[in-house]
Amino acid sequence: MSREYPDQPLVGLGAIVWKDGRVLMVRRGRPPGEGIWSLPGGLQLVGETVAEGVRREIAEETGVEIELLGLVEVIDSVRRDAAGRVLYHFTIIDYAARWIAGEAVAGDDAAAVAWVAPEDLGSLETWAETARVIEKSRDWLG
Repeated sequence: MSREYPDQPLVGLGAIVWKDGRVLMVRRGRPPGEGIWSLPGGLQLVGETVAEGVRREIAEETGVEIELLGLVEVIDSVRRDAAGRVLYHFTIIDYAARWIAGEAVAGDDAAAVAWVAPEDLGSLETWAETARVIEKSRDWLG
């Protein structure tokens, strides 16, 4: 199914990955959101559980292995074109996670990766929901 003008919402999976007080961020290399910094993730595959998909997407996009801590948020992202038709519709499931292993490198559709202190997020071009879910994910760090 096409990401543009989809017949139904697409399930996006993401993780707020923590390491030493910093969060793993990726700069998107392709539309939608090309050039924007966001949480790493991607689309769920048929036959894959949400947990399997989150771990796979983080590994593919960043080379990092993670431990999932818990569900942070489910977010609807709907963008319309000038005529009002739905251009993109993603239902995004974000998990809190902890870095286990791996050197963060840009892979898959990421143009760049970085470990970012939450207080430095304001210097990056991000989606409006990003800072909110990062803050909410702190509840899982214990």
